[in-house]
Amino acid sequence: MLSLTERINALLPQTQCTRCGYPDCAAYAQAIATEDAAINRCPPGGDEGVRRLAALTGQPVTALDAEHGHEGPRHVAVIDEAWCIGCTLCLPVCPTDAILGSNKLMHSVIEKHCTGCELCIPVCPVDCISLVNVTALETGWNAWSPTQAEDARSRYAFHQIKLVRDTRVQADRLVKKAQEALADVAAHSKHTDRAVLDAKRAVIEAALARARARRHAADSD
Repeated sequence: MLSLTERINALLPQTQCTRCGYPDCAAYAQAIATEDAAINRCPPGGDEGVRRLAALTGQPVTALDAEHGHEGPRHVAVIDEAWCIGCTLCLPVCPTDAILGSNKLMHSVIEKHCTGCELCIPVCPVDCISLVNVTALETGWNAWSPTQAEDARSRYAFHQIKLVRDTRVQADRLVKKAQEALADVAAHSKHTDRAVLDAKRAVIEAALARARARRHAADSD
């Protein structure tokens, strides 16, 4: 049997937009279930979302909290190819991996997987990402379906796994690099002064400790 948190999460649109003030839909669902968080903090779910959550939790139906945004049509991100510099900063923040691209190559958005979360917009250094209304006057759950929500939830779960994997790979790379430098500090420096080399050794040891800590944190996730 599903827990209350899981049942609440199933009623959220899974846009992972963080407008509710929590890092993702699952965290918001847990807060509603265990901390009596208000059920009116999800603009993508709109008024219908509040009604659904009220029916499950017993909380009263109230208007959306304007502090967290307003109900509106669904938007998707569009990247201006002429301005995109291929910086890749938008890739890790997209919760559903709806953006395709690689370093120094133009990126593009897979429209059917974009939740309109807007998280890619503030990280773009050249402001080449904009939002386009794709549901006209339809808003909230009228602009989004349970099937789309489930697809977004599944893709977000995979995205989280990939982030942990990438963190491990990067940490392993840094650990290896630091270990190689530490094994022969003199060969990795243009300096010959012992004091300078000792200082560099201390810096490398600190970097190695940080990389190992990052790797350990990734293993713990």
